[in-house]
Amino acid sequence: MCLAVPLKILSIEGKTAVGEAAGLRQAVRVDFIPDLQCGEYVMVHAGFAIQKLTEEQARENLECIREAVDAL
Repeated sequence: MCLAVPLKILSIEGKTAVGEAAGLRQAVRVDFIPDLQCGEYVMVHAGFAIQKLTEEQARENLECIREAVDAL
């Protein structure tokens, strides 16, 4: 099963960005997200940013992921 994860964009260089969630950083391709800025949130699937999110949406998604992990 694949899971998309929200990340906050920390830096952007060309078509690659660095995103962060829960203290973990990941390189992300941002080809599909025009006009992306540092500080914005994106949903990441298989290493690609696929959608912009508001900060509230990102927090809600991360909380759902934490709840699922805690339930294990």
